[in-house]
Amino acid sequence: MKSRSKSLIAGVAALGLVASLAACSAGSASGKTELRVATFPPGADAAAYEAFATQEAQFEKLNPDIDVIGVEYEWTGPTFAVQLAGGSLPDVFTVPFTDAKTLLENGQLMDVTQEIDDLGYSDKFNPIILDAVTGADGHLYGFPRQAYAMGLHYNRDLFEQAGLDPDAPPTTWDEVATAAAAIAEATGKAGFMTMTTGNTGGWQLTAQTVAHGGRTVIDNGDGTYTADLQNDGTVAALEFLQRLRWDDNAMGSNFLFDWGSINQEFAAGNIGMYTSGSDVYTALVRDFGMDPAQYGLTVIPTDGAEPGVLGGGDIAVVSPAVDDTTKAAAVKWIDWYYMQKLLNKDAAIADAEALVAADQAVGTPVLPVLDQATYEESREWIAPFINVPLDQMSGFFDGIFEQTPVAESKGKTQEIYALLDSAIQTVLTDQNADIEALLAKANADAQALLDE
Repeated sequence: MKSRSKSLIAGVAALGLVASLAACSAGSASGKTELRVATFPPGADAAAYEAFATQEAQFEKLNPDIDVIGVEYEWTGPTFAVQLAGGSLPDVFTVPFTDAKTLLENGQLMDVTQEIDDLGYSDKFNPIILDAVTGADGHLYGFPRQAYAMGLHYNRDLFEQAGLDPDAPPTTWDEVATAAAAIAEATGKAGFMTMTTGNTGGWQLTAQTVAHGGRTVIDNGDGTYTADLQNDGTVAALEFLQRLRWDDNAMGSNFLFDWGSINQEFAAGNIGMYTSGSDVYTALVRDFGMDPAQYGLTVIPTDGAEPGVLGGGDIAVVSPAVDDTTKAAAVKWIDWYYMQKLLNKDAAIADAEALVAADQAVGTPVLPVLDQATYEESREWIAPFINVPLDQMSGFFDGIFEQTPVAESKGKTQEIYALLDSAIQTVLTDQNADIEALLAKANADAQALLDE
């Protein structure tokens, strides 16, 4: 059987092509149900697609009436709504937890309650994570497939060049600042950097706020929210960046980064440290070519009265535009591709074997979307195949369960992240930036959004 995934490697099935197709899948000439599914961001290496092709063939052997078509896909806040409205998304795609509530409110996700119940694992999900896909009607609108906690990622080579011990990464924000300054002085590279654009700056500023004990939005418990961007944690996070930028000269000269571009620079060895989700190792190695030997991960430092670690993740969803036949095929794919490797030993081993055969990462640190016992059991199943450098991630594994997880706020999350993008960019480009004034304006704008 010809692999549609391999045609992706040749650049035939780019996302732009899908934009010209109707949102609903139709049967192929062979009579099979065509199912367009999200694969990887543009730029993923050929080995990743080879692994996908193996998994695709396995699925199609089990489901000979379904023709899986892989589509390059990367979620970005500013463009997602346009892609969704224009019908350029696959039949099966993923969205972050933070966007799920907005999509639910707008009726843009398919109800899959009955399908999840029929599969028999509704009660297996972590209840906190399951909330991300539960609508006001109590129905389920997606499959939580992956979760993460925020971590501090660092380049071991740059640590060594600066005379720092890569096996003893920073445990406080002051230690982060000291290490960043040392890296910048010794190497001329940015000792520390943060995302700033495409809503990712606000996302990371919120993560650093939570780590300093603050919360940017207060859930009033009655369906309303109160903006609190002027809290001590956000002020401390911006003052930390202001210090690194203007006092220590430890942040280089480029201050416009989103998720993809900061990963690219970090993988290229041009950034010493940054904060992001604990699961980013896979993308760094697979999509951005990072040498695993250079990678280090530890927990994000915490301080303040009620510090925590911001968590998040994404869900696998079905386009509400598909017909019943395509919906059934989509649920089969989600269950097989995303869920069974977490629930079934044979599926977990088969998935790990396919990834290892294609030189892909197995064992990247995540937070369990299922109950703890199921998660630990699944880790035991794949233990012989784990190929990520666990010893270089020990700071994270040793400390993450001692930190308090904090979910991203539900009220106008991405819109408020965009407001904070502007604040963080100003702090990094204007030496005289007034943090209190910036946050006062952002807070007023955020409350106006929440009051809509």
